[in-house]
Amino acid sequence: MLAETICYAASAAGLGIAALTAYRRRFLAAARTAAYALVPAGLALTGIVQWLTGIVFDPAVWVGFGMLALAALLLVTTRAVERRRSGGSGKPAKKVRGASADAVAPAASRPSLGSTGPAAQGRGGRPDAAPADDFSDIEAILKKHGI
Repeated sequence: MLAETICYAASAAGLGIAALTAYRRRFLAAARTAAYALVPAGLALTGIVQWLTGIVFDPAVWVGFGMLALAALLLVTTRAVERRRSGGSGKPAKKVRGASADAVAPAASRPSLGSTGPAAQGRGGRPDAAPADDFSDIEAILKKHGI
């Protein structure tokens, strides 16, 4: 009963503000203010305000909300513990079939494949340049910029 009275008072105040706004010839703003002012009275008349006050002031409802919060807390906690035990992911780690520990990646560099034979040599059948020569183009660029 008190909540509905407050809603009606808020609506009346809002309609008064809308009337003052219309008096100043700001009709669009007045219509918008009147629309917002009618919302509390509409909620009171439909019974939504009574339903909300019944939820807020009923201790059994708060016990129910507490139980829901406890259930959510337990679910989150058990999921976190499960992830920690399984090593970070929610599912157990799967082992890859057919992969051996000493397998070489297809795009591995020649030194990891054991560079022997003609495939490991550069153009013209000569061995690849030494690692120090690999940085010669970088050195040239640095010298060009005065570094």
